[in-house]
Amino acid sequence: MSKDWFVTGSSRGLGRSFVEAALSRGDRVAATARDSSRLQDLADRYGDALLPLDLDVTDRAAVFAGLRRAKEHFGRLDVIVNNAGYGLSGAVEELTEQQLRDQMETNLFGAVWVTQAALPYLRDQGEGHIIQISSVGGLTVFPLGGGYVASKWALEGLSEALAAEVAAFGIKVTLVEPGFYATEGAAGAVHADPDPLYAGLRAGFAELAKTLDVGEPAAAGRALLKLADSDNPPLRVFFGVQGNQIVPQVYADRLKTWADWNDLAVEAHGRASS
Repeated sequence: MSKDWFVTGSSRGLGRSFVEAALSRGDRVAATARDSSRLQDLADRYGDALLPLDLDVTDRAAVFAGLRRAKEHFGRLDVIVNNAGYGLSGAVEELTEQQLRDQMETNLFGAVWVTQAALPYLRDQGEGHIIQISSVGGLTVFPLGGGYVASKWALEGLSEALAAEVAAFGIKVTLVEPGFYATEGAAGAVHADPDPLYAGLRAGFAELAKTLDVGEPAAAGRALLKLADSDNPPLRVFFGVQGNQIVPQVYADRLKTWADWNDLAVEAHGRASS
């Protein structure tokens, strides 16, 4: 059965691949972008199956209006994809207050506003699937990405709580954690003014980036369809190969550290534990 989608951040990168994949199999999509004219080629190809919407996800009132328009246009909404976001590059010491606040406004609060606007419609239907596009950086960290990973860690925690809150209404929540993909997403990244103290770290990270096995956006689009069609989707799923290459060791290291320091943890409890 065909599905009706609402996808943010659709003009480029993975978001566009998600929209193209859904449309290509006969689904209908409300696709948002700051400049929806960048979706004109898809509108020409797919006609009324695509509802392009200008939307800045940091504008809560506009988000609610956009969801309402999509629901009225299609009659229902099956899959909500919170994809809008961008990268912020810089050492923690280099970040300005405004850069960090802007990162949270888009990557975290934008997803919150879309989720809040969509929930009444999904609850009335008794079903729906909210897909939050997180990152491998939502489970681990990398230097010079503190602001970005902070936004994704926040999205991870909020979404796990959300999943427990809405399960009784028949609503599913999935965190998609992509690795590195061959998209033009870097063009939209914000870079803090570089401090020479971190020049060596920056150069090393740039060299590492050249060695990465990047994924194909079209493959991610096809994978998202399988996720959306699942009767029992996971709370979390990696997209790409990096997740299972990186994260298991990160978790093993954390567990070892907690075990190694358990005596101190018990001491900090302040009384004999049973």
